[in-house]
Amino acid sequence: MSLAQRDRALHERLSHLARAARMVFVAGLPGTGKSLVIHQLAHLAVAAGRPVHLLQWDVARPVFEAGATGRRYPVVDGVTQPMIRAAVGGWARGAIARWHRENAAAHSLLLGETPFVGGRLIELARPLDDEAEPLLASPACVFAIPVPSVDVRVHIEAERERRAPAPNHPREREDAPPALLRALWTELVDVARVLGIAPRDAAHHGAVAYDPAIYRGVYEAILRHRTREVVSLDLVLPTARMSVYDFAVPCVDVIPTAAEADAAIRDAETRHPDPAALAREIDRWWRI
Repeated sequence: MSLAQRDRALHERLSHLARAARMVFVAGLPGTGKSLVIHQLAHLAVAAGRPVHLLQWDVARPVFEAGATGRRYPVVDGVTQPMIRAAVGGWARGAIARWHRENAAAHSLLLGETPFVGGRLIELARPLDDEAEPLLASPACVFAIPVPSVDVRVHIEAERERRAPAPNHPREREDAPPALLRALWTELVDVARVLGIAPRDAAHHGAVAYDPAIYRGVYEAILRHRTREVVSLDLVLPTARMSVYDFAVPCVDVIPTAAEADAAIRDAETRHPDPAALAREIDRWWRI
């Protein structure tokens, strides 16, 4: 039995996406179940006879930072610099178009992780005049928004705390700790107020507890130009002994070559000659 089968509604929704969609990008903040949804989608798709490819922020990004051009923009206090974020986003749109061409005759599924917060792959939500746009705007491309219940969110935070000293997988060391999860939620509440999703005077800055309706509203607004589907996570699933980064099925990572990453950074530098202006744009990442 897969984990998703323990929640009938969740299993039915993910099974449909795994069978029917051409591309599924799982969007949301850290600590909302994105990696679990990707994990389950991959296993369901392979069980249905579909080859699976993965395009993930944390897998692609290091290639950009490791190259000669990328070393001009080192990570600062654990945070990726704006120019690298812009480069990854620009590369991703081209990579999606290439993936589609190279797999045009195949029954392959492209699964992606799109955090959006802080401008991480936000380019995939924006309508642009390029080869990728018809693909991203197609009904066959679904942006899934996992929305955990309050109880599930509390469980995720507790699991992050518990696993920090002894992660089940090396990639879990890069997971956002509970304090950062709460800080990102505070940032999202501020965005919700600007968008009119949360009342400006509902509470003082940072005083709003996690609210699934506010969270869902912000990501639906960001994805208003895309086919989107809310994936409700209402049941705490037994993940204590496994890692969502361990795949028991074959998956192919979509990552750039070193040359492609360097070229994408140079292109980002051309598009954003003023780093300070780019940083201000990144701060307003939710403006689509």
